[in-house]
Amino acid sequence: MKVAILMGSEKDMPKMQPCADVLADFGIEHEVHVMSAHRTPERVAEFVSGAREAGFGVLVCGAGKAAHLAGAAAAHSTLPVIGVPIAAGGMGGVDALYSTVQMPTGIPVATVAIDGAANAGYLAASILSVTDEDVATKLAGYRDQLKG
Repeated sequence: MKVAILMGSEKDMPKMQPCADVLADFGIEHEVHVMSAHRTPERVAEFVSGAREAGFGVLVCGAGKAAHLAGAAAAHSTLPVIGVPIAAGGMGGVDALYSTVQMPTGIPVATVAIDGAANAGYLAASILSVTDEDVATKLAGYRDQLKG
């Protein structure tokens, strides 16, 4: 399975790149797409509603300010959605954090720290490792390295 990395604007790529780097390090196929919950909502709905059939296993969504991308994705898919609140604007990302983490019951979004795209990549790898033994082995090896 592969991972979709979605972001609201091309300006978000420097903050989302660590997610792509982690996935690449684990050999996990991924695609990066720019789409906005507010400027291109139909595109978001169409992409995420067909994501499972397109071979995706996890959706990682990064957005700042109102940060509704992860919630919009979760509303249109039963795939795991990981939200990355991005610091943009005057509140240092706290606005995006609250928007991402405060989801209604039944439409969950796993949320990492503000600008925590690397951890989103590790979480996506963990999710895929449930059914992918190769990813599970690589993840275990990485965790062993963290022990020093």
